[in-house]
Formats: sequence, structure tokens, C-alpha cells
Amino acid sequence: MASVLRVAMQFVGILLSFLGWVLSIITTYLPHWKNLNLDLNEMENWTVGLWQACVVQEEVGTQCKDFESFLGLPAELRISRVLMLLSNGLGILGLLLSGFGLDCLRIGETRRDAKKRLLILGGILFWTAGVTALVPVSWVAHVTVQEFWDESIPEIVPRWEFGEALFIGWFAGFSLLLGGCLLNWAACGTRAPLASGHYAVAETQTQCAYLENGTANPSV
Repeated sequence: MASVLRVAMQFVGILLSFLGWVLSIITTYLPHWKNLNLDLNEMENWTVGLWQACVVQEEVGTQCKDFESFLGLPAELRISRVLMLLSNGLGILGLLLSGFGLDCLRIGETRRDAKKRLLILGGILFWTAGVTALVPVSWVAHVTVQEFWDESIPEIVPRWEFGEALFIGWFAGFSLLLGGCLLNWAACGTRAPLASGHYAVAETQTQCAYLENGTANPSV
């Protein structure tokens, strides 16, 4: 029963981590971190991401333009680029390491300690990837809220609001955190089953001990 629970936790953990990693990549390149709806022209909407700004017009469609200068961006967008790319890299590294540490993978079956360490390291990487995804998304959301309620800006000026990418980024970050927790819990909270070769070695050693003592094996 313990081994079944351990494998189930590993499967759910790696699945959540993979989902969070995919969503973090989508968040990184989706140009919908902030949205701006113009009251004067309801058929025109503006969206901003980490790499480009887009305008959506009902007649023309969507037109996007890449940012020309990295240093010309606001501080929250510059640092968000770096952190999101770091989250993507940590996520793929965590998938590789934790994948080799899964019990269902027969590679290195006799080296349980090494597989456990890989699983723990993969979980830590997922934790770090989750944090580095939540920080930029929450920072951009905080700046957006501050600017939205800034009393120094005239009320007639349109305000930026949350884009879809922020919600996807929050879901991605929490999925990575939860997946990492499950993997580490599976590695540290439950006992790993012995490999089939270990059972054979233990049984052979027991039989040899009985033969040396000149007694019969009571299990036979």
C-alpha cells in the first residue's frame, strides 16, 4: 500500500509540475499581461506583454509590435523577463532530474539513494521555478493596482487592468510549488520499495546463514 501511495504521489507531482512548466512558458510569451480598454473607442483594445505590445481592432484585427529596447522598459517588465526565463529553465531541469528519480523508471533501480536524491533535487527546482514565476506576475499585478488607484492621474485617462497572462502565471506558479511539494513528500515521507534484485540477495544470504549453522530454514 505504501509503495502504491508513493508512486501515485510521484505521478501527480510530476504531472502538476509539467502543467505548471507549460503554463509558465505560455505566460512568458503571451502578450496579455496588462489590458487597456478605451472608453472613447470600445472597438479598440491595447494589450502589453513582456516582449511586445498589441492593439486589437474589430475591423483590422490584432497588430503587435516588439519592444525595441530592453533598457527602455519599466523595471517590473525587465526583471519579469529574466525571472520568467529562469523559471522556464529551472522547470525543464526539474523535469529531467525528477524523471530519472521516479520509481516507475527502471533505470538505476538498484540505486535507490541516488534516485531519491534526484527526486528531492527535482522537487526543490520546481519550488524555485514556482517562486520565480509568482514573483514577476505578482509584481506586475501590484504595479497595475497602484497605477489604477493613483489619484494623481486624471479620471479621464484610461487605466491598465489585469491581463489573462497574470492569472495563468499564478496558476502556473502554484502548480509548480504543489508539484514540488508532492515529489519531496514522496521522496522523504514514504519508504522506497526494494528492487527485485535486493529481495533475491537478501533471501540468498538468509539461506546461507542457515546452512552454515546446520539448521533448516523455518520459512521452507
